[in-house]
Amino acid sequence: MISLHTHTFFSDGELGVAELVRRAEAKGYRAIGVTDHADDANLEFIISSVGKCAEKLNAVLDIKVIAGIELTHVPPVLIPEMIERARKLGAKIIGVHGETIIEPVMPGTNRAAISGGADFLAHPGLVSAEDAALAAEKGVFLEITTRKGHAYTNGHVVNMVRQAGAKMIINTDSHSSSDLVTRKNAELIASGAGLTEEEIKSCFLNAEMIVKKVLN
Repeated sequence: MISLHTHTFFSDGELGVAELVRRAEAKGYRAIGVTDHADDANLEFIISSVGKCAEKLNAVLDIKVIAGIELTHVPPVLIPEMIERARKLGAKIIGVHGETIIEPVMPGTNRAAISGGADFLAHPGLVSAEDAALAAEKGVFLEITTRKGHAYTNGHVVNMVRQAGAKMIINTDSHSSSDLVTRKNAELIASGAGLTEEEIKSCFLNAEMIVKKVLN
């Protein structure tokens, strides 16, 4: 199992980095992205702090830890510059908190994340056909999430991805140990959203590709 979207107590998660990683490893995870919520107030602190911890953990553990960030509730006009800055600060993977239907995310966030070159768009909500097509063009992955609430629109995301020829990844958006679903459970949730067996395999292969790319 791989999840490239998780949170610690550096934002609104319950666990520290080491405990989150250990609990994921115990559930059979081979790689995990630690992507705490960030804006201008904490961007540099989170990337630096998680990055230092990930470096030490990667030196002694089999599970691979990727220090990333999830830009969250950032005004769309500021997102592209913040993505660029996050990369310069050392973020290995960059997600943007998409227009989930259960939070008041500003309209235009999905488009700004995709055009700005994020690696993945988290829980994109009722993503438009135009934005899905742009994601396909830009190589931005659209997330199928196992997270309660955010998962309400997984089926819509799948339909938009198919029409546009975009790529998907499956993430847990874990905020606690109970959110760290097994691969089997992730497959069941993805199947419930309408993904075929081949599409589910493709999602995990995409995650593998990202892990290899950022750690090499």
